[in-house]
Amino acid sequence: MYFYHRIRDVREDNDLSQQQVADILDITRQQYQLYESGKREMPMHCFIELAKYYNVSLDYLAGIKVHK
Repeated sequence: MYFYHRIRDVREDNDLSQQQVADILDITRQQYQLYESGKREMPMHCFIELAKYYNVSLDYLAGIKVHK
């Protein structure tokens, strides 16, 4: 899974619009849409803000799965 799929899924799971998440990150909706569509790489500080907001780990947002 790519990170942009995960940030979309988490946003939708929390019933937020792209504009609401953009406001949380203090960016434009258009900029956030580029991150969520995978057309632009999201800066680490935005990942950190989203992880804090959603109360999830950075690994989870990045789509990293731990295999045992």
